Parts: sequence; structure tokens; C-alpha cells
Amino acid sequence: MGGRVSEWREYSQPAGPDPASLTAEEQRLREARAGVPWRAWGPYLSERQWGTVREDYSDNGDAWSYFSHDHARSRAYRWGEDGIAGISDDKQRLCLALALWNERDPILKERLFGLTNAEGNHGEDVKEYYFYVDNLPTHSYQRYLYKYPQAEFPYGDLVAVNRSRSRHDFEYELIDTGVFGGDRYFDVEAEHVKAAPEDILCRITVYNRSPRDAALHVLPTLWFRNTWSWGDDEPRPRLALASGSASHPVVRAEHHQLGVFYLYAEPGATLLFCENETNTARVFGAEPATPFPKDGIGDHVLHGADTVNPAGEGTKVAARVRLVVPAGGQAAVTVRLTREAPDQTTEPFAGADELIALRRAEADEFYEAITPPAVSDDAKSVMRQALAGMLWSKQCYYFDVDRWLRERNSHPLRAPARRGTRNESWFHMFNHDVVSMPDKWEYPWYAAWDLAFHCIPLSMVDPDFAKSQLDLMLSQDYLHSSGQMPAYEWNFGDVNPPVHAFATLFLQNLEAGLGQVDDSFLQESFARLLLNFTWWVNRKDIGGRNVFEGGFLGLDNIGVFDRSAALPTGGRLEQADGTAWMAMFSQNMLELALGLLERNETYEGFVLKFVEHFFWIAAAVDPIGEHPDEMWDEEDGFFYDVLRLPDGTGTRLKVRSLVGLLPICAITVIEADVIERYPQIAGQVRTFLERNQDLLANIADPLVPGVHGRRILSLVNEDKLRRILARMLDEERFLGPHGIRSISRWHLDHPYTFEVHGTEHRVQYEPAESTSGMFGGNSNWRGPVWFPINLLLIRALIQHYRYYGNDLTVECPTGSGNMMTLFEVAQELSRRLAGTFLRDADGRRPVYGGTRLFQEDPHWRDLVLFYEYFHGDNGAGLGASHQTGWTGLVARLIQSLGQFDADTVLEDRRWPMARPYRRLADAPIAGVRAAR
Repeated sequence: MGGRVSEWREYSQPAGPDPASLTAEEQRLREARAGVPWRAWGPYLSERQWGTVREDYSDNGDAWSYFSHDHARSRAYRWGEDGIAGISDDKQRLCLALALWNERDPILKERLFGLTNAEGNHGEDVKEYYFYVDNLPTHSYQRYLYKYPQAEFPYGDLVAVNRSRSRHDFEYELIDTGVFGGDRYFDVEAEHVKAAPEDILCRITVYNRSPRDAALHVLPTLWFRNTWSWGDDEPRPRLALASGSASHPVVRAEHHQLGVFYLYAEPGATLLFCENETNTARVFGAEPATPFPKDGIGDHVLHGADTVNPAGEGTKVAARVRLVVPAGGQAAVTVRLTREAPDQTTEPFAGADELIALRRAEADEFYEAITPPAVSDDAKSVMRQALAGMLWSKQCYYFDVDRWLRERNSHPLRAPARRGTRNESWFHMFNHDVVSMPDKWEYPWYAAWDLAFHCIPLSMVDPDFAKSQLDLMLSQDYLHSSGQMPAYEWNFGDVNPPVHAFATLFLQNLEAGLGQVDDSFLQESFARLLLNFTWWVNRKDIGGRNVFEGGFLGLDNIGVFDRSAALPTGGRLEQADGTAWMAMFSQNMLELALGLLERNETYEGFVLKFVEHFFWIAAAVDPIGEHPDEMWDEEDGFFYDVLRLPDGTGTRLKVRSLVGLLPICAITVIEADVIERYPQIAGQVRTFLERNQDLLANIADPLVPGVHGRRILSLVNEDKLRRILARMLDEERFLGPHGIRSISRWHLDHPYTFEVHGTEHRVQYEPAESTSGMFGGNSNWRGPVWFPINLLLIRALIQHYRYYGNDLTVECPTGSGNMMTLFEVAQELSRRLAGTFLRDADGRRPVYGGTRLFQEDPHWRDLVLFYEYFHGDNGAGLGASHQTGWTGLVARLIQSLGQFDADTVLEDRRWPMARPYRRLADAPIAGVRAAR
């Protein structure tokens, strides 16, 4: 591999017009858009495939029990693969990941361990410590850190103690077991560096943090996903010991679709081959299908079993190296995956150090370019790790629902049919794409409304990929023929908030700021969003009154009842949040139509359609006159869900929660020049509004100009806005030190109760994990801070500020006497959210609460985890620990805090967060699906 560095550099040199303005990574993004397959390989391997719905072929639908962690090492997966610090091609045919053994564990460490829903007192949760340290959007450089104990991993202890604890107890975490005591652990750092799109160097550096020398077996493992055992006559791929390299062990990997790759290991590594096939004897007590099953490498390494193929071939191979790492020292293992054959190179690792140094420098350059100078060094680090997590959380998601239903004899259109299987009405779905996941262990499946928020931070580094994600959710392989969008794997038919028009509008504004708009993408997205909008109108406005339902709407247990189940009272819920989501959906579609109207006059009718839709929803939320069963409560100055009983009477469910805050998020500001450019449309809108002038009293009047002649469409007028904000900004109610709580803290001492047939239903403020088992798992909207809703509230504040300007001020916090403009309130809220992760005056990060190791140890304190949600009173991270999906929004908040001031916001035509900090490899262009 001599001279390779100069060859590698050719992929990093700027080319095309104005090359000096592009970083090396931006140049690769430009090349990817032109067809160079820089994204063909990436971190697309799941971190948990076991316990998922797609691997569940049970009769009772208990996915966690049907395919367990204990089975995972011995049983071939049907629909995907998992691993530690893993990469794969974009269809997950060939995978490369890390396996480890500390000479004490009872099993080879090939995958991350965690609890099932039944094992944890607060539900399923990964019980490992790993960190997404760095990543580039083309994955030309990425870094992952795993902390591996040197003592025996406490699998049984973690399960037993957590099972014994109630929901009122803290979770028992890996750190609580004492296994990291005395610094007896390894920091195992995996770096993947691309020399070219299909030439990848993987260096594993092991740091011994203990005061004693310690042994570690490092086994970079290459394998093919099992595609040949399911009755399709799929050709079996082959891994075999390659000839032609005397100094380096080499594996030849041949696949009928991928072609041929080679894996080079370092001198001294031992190649161990087996098959990626089930150990039928261990799992099912049946006759062995092969003497070298999936767990053969582990059994050989731990027990010396003859379960690896002495012939040097199979479909799974590990390059085993035993390291003795000195106390406080380090050692490294390197492998290279490439198409370059042994007869083409004599030194496969020549120049490796220089290449790694080059890619690290390019990553520094890339992130420096997207970070405003005003951002502190600590905030820069948090922002970069948040974005790295977003990029590491991509996964190849493969699920042919039609095939899965047939294999279960559960297809509704094919006999014999076993009815009642989950997702049986989604048989049209065929998903085989790289998708942004909420969390590759906790939620290794896409969640539709999470994904819309993912696009906001992803657009900071890779706008093309962000667009592709929205494109997927609206494609015919995902969107139901009825127009419904799939929610998530456990129940595609559940209803998530309709936020994809919001995300599409965000990307449209981003592109506009870059000087180019992708009309093809916008037109197709608009047409398919229209299908989804129609589904909502037809299916979720049961009474035809522009008052919407929807179920739990992603907010899980926020209410007094399970909103996705039949109500114990009978009847139905008219939801303030569901109705607000639809008002916002109407506004987003209106703005998209206005953008398309600039180049296509046929969208004129849609502008009028969505103005009217918004207006009728607004009129229904708070009809003229005082009604005891409307959503707006004049006495409380707040919105509530309405319980509509079977006899038609209704009563407000007075839970003070995000449900009542969401209506202020339905806000759109129309620029004065839009009205001037389209006088005919403006006239028609004015005529419509004047005819219904009597219904405008309870909303902001769209005919009254604001700052710079802007007009406003909002569910709340100034009086309602002030009254709601007075509650929202009260630190004894919604405003926590690290963001807006999901339920008012007032409910701590004043729980809301509702009695049905002698049974009391109760909602109380819970700042941390919920004691309610309503949805199981880690669902909790009863007090903690969630980033996505906080982002929408920040957007609402800024949008209202663009209309009202500096003339509207409110107390923040309520009762403090400190008056702020709405922009200043938005900044304050952004600072509180970002402060969750930043060191405070005492040098402590609120996200880690009282965990001393994370707060004080130099090998832990600057590694940041982006949790699912956060303690409402102190900001400590809760729920899934690697929720780098919507919590990754903190990256956009940090960037915006360093970029915008009040004058900029007031003058800008768009929501500021949808304005790019700088050009990113030119504007995204059409052809997103072609890039897929």
C-alpha cells in the first residue's frame, strides 16, 4: 500500500467552481450528488435486531420474548443484523463490526446488552456505555467509543435487581454495579476512515484505564447477512481465506450483488470462520444444521471448541488478536475492507496513520465551517457530538411486511389467514432503505414524527439526506393507500402528529436561503402531503366539526386516559393537541402552496383551500359565545381536551399539559409583499374573512397588519397569548431550569382526578420516570422536558415576535418583574435547553445529574449522551440514553444562539432556524430518489 496517501488525497481535493469555499467533506458531498458512492457504506448496522417486531414469529406477539438477547448470538436473523460500532453497505448485505472478550465474560461481547420491557422497572433500556464521538455525512471519518469492563460483565445482576425494583425506585444501571470501580475498564475506540468510497480502514485503539496490565481479545468481524435460508434460492455468498499475501491474513468476500471485497488483517491475527446460521441444537434442541454455526467463533475463543471451520471458509469470519495492554497504556488493531486484491498491493496498511490524521483534520475543518464564531468551545463540542450522533443513528431498515405476514400465515388477503396480527393492513409496505433512527438500540425502527424533527439538525450537515428521509415517509412503499403515514414498527397504524409538512417547509426555507429551490421535490411532497391531510380530515374529524382526535399522538401517557384505547366512559376525546396539529398542518400547506405559486399559478386554489381550512379549525377551537364543552376555558385561560360522552354532552379534562400549550404553535406570518404580489388571491381571502368577520373575535385578526405590514394566522389573539404565556413562563408551573415541562408542576400538589364507575383516574406531575404503566417502557409525558415540543414553542415565540415586534413584552419568568420581548423569551428558552448539556458554573453538566463518574472523571466528563427526555426540575437525562434523534435538535439551537439577534429575526422573511449558517456544498438539487 506504499504511496497510497497521495492516491487517497485525490478524493479530497476541491474541484469545480470556487473550490476554495468548500471544505474537503463538502466536496465529497458534491461528488456524492454527482454519483460518486460516498454514502454506499456507513454506520447502517443496527445496535439491536433481537426483540423487534420484524423478527417476531410468535403466536402472542411478544417480540421481546420470542427473540431474546440470549438467542441473538446463536440464531440467524431474518430481516437485519446488529453489532458494536458496526458498518455495512446500504442494503446491509456485508457487515463489519467489533467483538471483544476480556477473558472473564461468559459470552463473547458481540452486541450491546439491555433489558426487555418485562425486565426493567422503567421498561426496556440499554445497559452499556458507548458514545458517538464523531462522524461526517459521507462517513469518510467516524469515531465510536465503547467502555468495556475488565471484570465479568454483570448480565444476571442487572436483570435480577431491576426486576426486583418498582416503578417508584431508580433504575439499576451498569455504573451502579461497581464494575467500573478502580478504573478497571478499557476504552475501546473504533475509527472508520474511507480512503475511497469502497476502501475503508478500521482502527481499533484500546486504552487500559486500570493501574494493572490487562488482556483483551479484539475480534473485528466480517459477515454476510443471512439471505439464503428463507426459501428463495438466493445464492450463498462466500468468505474464504485468500491467497497471495504472505505477510497479512486476507479474506476474500464474494457476493452475487456486491461483487468481491477483501478484508486485510494485521500480521499475527488469526482468522476464524463459521457460518451465519442458527445453532439449532442450542436454540431449538434439534439436529445441528452445520458444525460451524453463528456462535461458533465465540465458543471457540471462550472454550476452545472445534466450532470454527479449519478449511478457512464460511459466511462469518473474525480476525482475532490478543492484546496485553499495559496499565495506563494503549494498543491498536487495524483492518482494511477494500476491493483491492492481494496481487494489487504488498503493503495494505501503508500510509494508514497519515490517512487517519488527514480525515480527522477534515472533520475539524467541516465542523468549524458550520459553527458560528460566537459559540463557546464547550458548546461546539456538544453541538458536534449531537450531530455525530445523528449521523451514527442511520440504519439500513429492511422489512417486507407482505412477506412477513405470509410467513406467519397472517396475510389478510391470503389463506390460511390468522387474523388479528399487528400491521396486517400494511401489507403494501416494502422498506429497504437507510433511515434515520430515534435510537439504534432502544428504537431500532423509524418513528415517523421523530424523523421529521431529525431532518432539522441533519440539514445542518447533509440537506440531501434530510430530504431523502421525508421523501421515504411519503413514498408509495411507506404511505398507506388511504393516505395514512406509518407511525412505527410496533403499530404502523398508530397516529403520530402530522409534522412532515413542517419539516418540508423547513427544508424549503433552507434551500431558499441557499439560493435554489427543488421544485420537483416540493411538488411531489405537496401532492403526497395532500393525501395525508385528506386522511386526517376524513378519518380524525369524526363529527365533521373541524375538531380532531387522533389517539395518543406520540405523547403517550400525557392524559388521564390511554388516548389510543377505547375510553372507559364510552364516547371519544376531542383533542386540543390534535386540533392544533391540524391547524398547523393547514398553515404549513398554505406556506408550501405560496412557495410553489411563485413558479406555478395552479397552486392558487390551494392557497385559498388552506386559508379556509385553518379558519374553520380556528373557529371550532373557541366558537363565539361561552360554551362549557369547548376546548378554550376562559376562566383558566388555557386549552383542554374535551371528553365527548355517548349522549353528546362534553366536559373539559383539566390537565394542564403540553396539550394546552400546543395551540400557540399554530402560527403563520404572511409577508406584506406576498399580499402585494397576488392581489386577486388577497382579495378573495379578504372577502372570505369579511363574510365571517363575526367569527374572528377569538383569534388574531388576519386583516390587521403587524410589523412591516405582515399578517398573522394564529389560533390565539394577543390576550390569549399573554394568558397562556403567563402559565408557560411560570417556574412553579411549566418553565423548568432546562426547558418547558410536559405537565405543569402545579399538578404535583394538585393532581387531576377523574372518576369513572368508581375507578379514579389520576394525573400527577412526575419530573422523572413515570410511575404509570399506561404505555409501559420508557413512555413518560407527565413532567419531563422533551426537545421537539420545546422547539415548536420556540418557533411559535419567534413567529409571533415577527408580527408583534418589540411592542409586545411579557414577564419572564412570570412574577419576576423582568420584561422580555418574545424573541428574548425564545432565546432564554433556547439557552435553558442547551444548558442541559453544557458545564455550569461548578463545571457540572446537568444532563448527568449526581453521577460523579460522568461529572468528575476526565475520561467521562466530556462525553455527552443525548437522552430521550430530561428531568423537569434538574435536567438529568432520562429514558433512552442514545436518543440522538429529536434531542439532536440541540445542535440547531446552539448554532442559532450563536448566529441571530433580534434585528436579524425581525427583518428575516423566514423562521430564522431555517436559514443556513453558510453554504453547504452548494444548494441541494433535484433527484433525491435517484441518489437513493
